[in-house]
Amino acid sequence: MDDINAPTRRQLFETIGKAGGLVALYQSMTALGHAAETQFHGPPVLSGAKKGATVVVLGAGLAGMLAAYELAKAGYKVQILEYQTRAGGRNYTLRGGDSHTEIDGTTQQVGFAPGNYLNPGPWRIPHHHRTLLHYCKALGVALEPFIQLNHNAYIHNTDALGGKPIRYKELATDFKGHISELLGKSLNQGALDDKVTAEDKERLIDALRNWGVLDKKLSYASSLKVSGQRGYDVPPGGGVTGAPTASQIDSLHDVLDSKVWNTMSFYFTYVMQTTMFQPVGGIDMIGKAFAREVGQMITYNARVSKIAQNDQGVEITYADNSTGIVGTVKADWCVCTIPLSVLGQLDVQVSDAKVAAIKAVPYSGMVKTGLEFKRRFWEEDESIYGGHSFTDQPISLISYPNFDFFKKSPAVLLGAFASGAAGYQFAGMTPEQRIEAALAQGEKIHPQYRQEFMNGTSVAWSRVPWTLGCCAQWSEDARKQHYQNLVSMDGRVVLAGEHASYYGCWMEGAMLSSIDAITRLHKRALEA
Repeated sequence: MDDINAPTRRQLFETIGKAGGLVALYQSMTALGHAAETQFHGPPVLSGAKKGATVVVLGAGLAGMLAAYELAKAGYKVQILEYQTRAGGRNYTLRGGDSHTEIDGTTQQVGFAPGNYLNPGPWRIPHHHRTLLHYCKALGVALEPFIQLNHNAYIHNTDALGGKPIRYKELATDFKGHISELLGKSLNQGALDDKVTAEDKERLIDALRNWGVLDKKLSYASSLKVSGQRGYDVPPGGGVTGAPTASQIDSLHDVLDSKVWNTMSFYFTYVMQTTMFQPVGGIDMIGKAFAREVGQMITYNARVSKIAQNDQGVEITYADNSTGIVGTVKADWCVCTIPLSVLGQLDVQVSDAKVAAIKAVPYSGMVKTGLEFKRRFWEEDESIYGGHSFTDQPISLISYPNFDFFKKSPAVLLGAFASGAAGYQFAGMTPEQRIEAALAQGEKIHPQYRQEFMNGTSVAWSRVPWTLGCCAQWSEDARKQHYQNLVSMDGRVVLAGEHASYYGCWMEGAMLSSIDAITRLHKRALEA
């Protein structure tokens, strides 16, 4: 007999979340059969490393530091060569007092107020990225919710509805309402009788009436019930004047002009579904946590120029960025996490097939722009707390901060996330021009922009000297021809990073590829 006093599954998860935090909650969900949507099956089990075995890791990004962390635990002597003066790679955060230098020497000084920041690269963690969540828990990285879907944020299309920004909840409700009416009436008129059974037809009509908020005639029209989803002209109140007033729906033509389905489908994308997380204080908390474990292994300011190998081991040639002094590192094995956009320009002693694979993958040229404002006007004036507003302009979206809600102080939002052709358009601008473009486009959604603006900064990934692009962009044909050659172990060298995964552009991909690479390296080392 069931125990009527036993907690429900939901109550259990709530209790775990309160006691152990978000990561503990996630791990519990996974153990109980929820959220298990990745190839991560736990950290690698590496044991029995040969005494004195050595590994050189190229790059102190997440893939490189994970490799060093696990290989060192297994007994290998590990050294990391890192181009920059910090660890983390693309997992980094810009705060007030930081600077950012582009490939031509252009330098931006970040002027954000204390506590504010921009994550130029990765910024959110999907609920099913179990590898990353595991190491956040293991390394003590505190996480907080990252709000994806905000029904009160905007959709803006220059050629729709007079170019006015419209709340997502209005357009999404109108879209499903109009589509439900069309499909419901088609079913009622027998237009689809050859496609559905009589029983399914009845159930579909009932579903459409409920889902699309249709009336008894299967029509989608303005009503208080519809306004309960899309919002009211006058919301419900109290007392004598408390009666609400229904809002007026948009026509099917206007809704189609808005292309709201692009945003609706975005939230159904596998890696964009809620729930998502972010590290408290900036995405670089993950890189810093790894660096606390492996920092003593890292040689900073080391610009690798050559990777040589023979049957006995590898030899890496590098120069100190500060002094120009050239040095070498010898090891038994090499894990190379250098982005392919840079690696393809180095002297790398691997097979012709691997060289071809390295040079076969272009990198995206995304641009992120952070804008700091005097106050959180999106909250105070428009009741937008986290999430994204989307636009058909080159800035692509505006993303609102997911922390410090209601705080009376300056705040930073992501004012541009330009990709594709728009990314290269932004990259061709000076930093000042990028800020101006973000303001000019953003004020079409938020008229408060100019009055409230304080300062901003931008990162054009195609102009970042240590990666020359944001992330690998495999084509289907290139993956068929080159992927296995890229990830294969070539003598004593193996590659790792987001480019060596089917999860490109995500931290999860970098970490999964690292685990796979060091597992195969360890097996080869034992056999040798």
